[in-house]
Amino acid sequence: MRKTASYARIIMDELRREGKYTSQLTDEFVDSVINSAPLHDIGKIKVPDSVLNKPGKLDDNEFSTMKKHTTVGREIIDQAISIVPEPGYLDEAKNLAGYHHERWDGSGYPSGLAAEEIPLSARIMAVADVFDALVSRRSYKEGFPFDVAMDIIRDGVGSHFDPVVAQAFINASDEVRRVAESFADGRSN
Repeated sequence: MRKTASYARIIMDELRREGKYTSQLTDEFVDSVINSAPLHDIGKIKVPDSVLNKPGKLDDNEFSTMKKHTTVGREIIDQAISIVPEPGYLDEAKNLAGYHHERWDGSGYPSGLAAEEIPLSARIMAVADVFDALVSRRSYKEGFPFDVAMDIIRDGVGSHFDPVVAQAFINASDEVRRVAESFADGRSN
């Protein structure tokens, strides 16, 4: 969770350096995304462990179950928003949870949103989350080497990922590598 927040911060810092999405990248927005990043997969609490930890490829039914973590996560955060007096960063948490699996070309889930229909925070989290999944060891796979993971991000520019967001991530690859290596060797940044 801290890794995805770190990658999201790198992306937003680089976007600011490059003068991209400046009207959206306010201090409040950046803080909200960083604070809500750990909640992007909260809906997975409703996904059975047998699906989450399956050592092989998910079948169609299992994948359908896994995909529901986006809508479940959005619902969980909606419930939290309804009971707190000032939801603050939870509005962005709802966007992250609900839309981080949307794809720039519209082929993602759960809503099939495309391009700038997808909230900026979710477009940022999409890159951060995919990269983290690629380089991290899971019950069903070993982590990819850094350069291979970066090539996969490059290959997804304009189809999976917002081209501006993904390019900012690529442009900050030295910083990304430092974060990835710090978590790989057991340090916690």
